[in-house]
Amino acid sequence: MPIGVKADSAAPSPASPAGGGKEQRVTKQRKAVSAALDDLDDFVSTQELYRILQNQGVSVSLATAYRILQSLADEGLVDVLRNGDGEAVYRRCAVTGHHHHLLCRNCGRAVEVEAPAVETWAVRTAAEHGFTEVDHTVEIFGLCQDCTALKAAGKL
Repeated sequence: MPIGVKADSAAPSPASPAGGGKEQRVTKQRKAVSAALDDLDDFVSTQELYRILQNQGVSVSLATAYRILQSLADEGLVDVLRNGDGEAVYRRCAVTGHHHHLLCRNCGRAVEVEAPAVETWAVRTAAEHGFTEVDHTVEIFGLCQDCTALKAAGKL
């Protein structure tokens, strides 16, 4: 998936193909990665997820974790985007349609948001310039309420 492109997440089972793609073999590593993502609320990098799995005693290599996450993203089962450092991060989102995220630069907290005004603007802007089959990604980075309070208290 190209940098900055976000996969819309759907909620089919980890073994079901999305968009008519090839069905993936369900291995114990794939199940473990999927289960770990189900337990997380925020976006996670492959290396962070790898550490979580290792701490749980799951035997999976970092390369396998990368392959599984990419496969889940390709299937539309997780959202993938680039964080402020340009690193790919992954999350299984509750919203199944097109949506955007507010992301905390400090703690990584993510909030899913629908933005009809952004959708209207994107369609209008593309049409004004003769573009068709347009896709877009909008991610808003800032400090969440908790991190803002920590910063105000001089603890951040």
